[in-house]
Amino acid sequence: MRETAVATVEQLETWLENFTEFTKTAAGQKLPWLRQLREDAFARFCETGFPTTRDEDWRFTSVAAIARTAFRPASPAKLTDLASWRIEGVAAQLVFVNGRFARELSQLDGLPKGVTVASLRERIESHPEEVAAHLGRYADTQRDPFCALNTAFIGDGAYVHVARGVVVDAPICLLYLSTKEDAPTMTHPRNLIVAEDQSQVAVIEDYASVGGESVVFSNAVTELIAGESTVAQHYLIEREHLKAFNVQTLRIEQGRSANVASHSVLLGGGLVRNNVHPVLAGEGGECLINGLFMGTGRQHLDNYMHVEHAAPHCGSRQFYNGILDGQAHGVFHGRIVVHKVAQKTDAKQTNRNLLLSDDAQIDTKPQLEIYADDVKCTHGATIGQIEENALFYLQSRGISELEARKLLLMAFAEECVDRMHSTVAREHIARLVGQHLLFTGGITPQGGTGLVEERTLEEVG
Repeated sequence: MRETAVATVEQLETWLENFTEFTKTAAGQKLPWLRQLREDAFARFCETGFPTTRDEDWRFTSVAAIARTAFRPASPAKLTDLASWRIEGVAAQLVFVNGRFARELSQLDGLPKGVTVASLRERIESHPEEVAAHLGRYADTQRDPFCALNTAFIGDGAYVHVARGVVVDAPICLLYLSTKEDAPTMTHPRNLIVAEDQSQVAVIEDYASVGGESVVFSNAVTELIAGESTVAQHYLIEREHLKAFNVQTLRIEQGRSANVASHSVLLGGGLVRNNVHPVLAGEGGECLINGLFMGTGRQHLDNYMHVEHAAPHCGSRQFYNGILDGQAHGVFHGRIVVHKVAQKTDAKQTNRNLLLSDDAQIDTKPQLEIYADDVKCTHGATIGQIEENALFYLQSRGISELEARKLLLMAFAEECVDRMHSTVAREHIARLVGQHLLFTGGITPQGGTGLVEERTLEEVG
């Protein structure tokens, strides 16, 4: 813990140099509101530094490796062949290479009238008043140092705006690719998604690595604003290489009767933190937070959910499944906060985990904070191993142990995949999950595991 604080002090000069250089060419630097937003955020980061395990929200995750590394901005890079990274059937695909928008690789044709999809940097330059109405108004820079750092370095990312009553049938894909470099590099993608009243949209954020492994730090923040009676879906896919640090923050603001779903799939990365923070600010809102994390080797995958019920008659559901092998470490910290005004809240939280080796580890902390007196809230967590009776049953039907294990793990993973409403996103993610199980130790027979009963914690309030 002390090491992180010391490392932050030692690297503060490097961060200051990076910030000073960044502001010289940053988009909208002549806009007083944006310049002040960046400066305030950087001042906040300098004040707090990186979090340590003494912070309750980071109790199970040390970011000392990030804090002590001297990162520099990623260099521009050119890519030509993206055929293997395309998702068939999407409405549009924005491609970012090392944090910079690559127009020549992007596909922006065929969007319906009333939908704007563009580079955030370009939108700041051309329509600053549109961006100013929402950018930085929801992400919590005071509480989260990584949000503060991202806000200080707002440069590029995606801008998605869906006009009132417009329905986008196919998902919009945001593809972020990192390339191999000689020194540790960083990017700070910033996405702004505004779905006006009675609109419908789905957005896929996909983070991947190309060209080999090197130390990279991706610190992304997405602000999603869902208007009254809007239906919005957000999909996160993290599949970077094992030297990558990835911190993701999704901040959702929901209006009256809005229905929003967040789906996260964590497959790659050495150290990954996935923050999802919806605020149900309008009466009658519904929110689904659904996720799957699969780790092997020495991966560390941390999921932090902070659901705020700030209006009455709202419902939220959290379902997260984890599969961990090798010496992987998973974290699920789910927090539901029901404010005093949020009467008639209906909230449920469930975390289920499979440990495939004796060295795999999971820390799970379901948490309720209820300040209203007329609510229905439940939470629970389970930790276990593959059921030997189910494995034996499949083998008795002529299925090999390898295939039987694969079937059981796929069935466990598909509990989360099946909750995804978009056919395009669901089929794409199902393929990725299947491939991941084939190329990790997850389906390798584990000798001597035996039958382990699930350890269950469940409370009803």
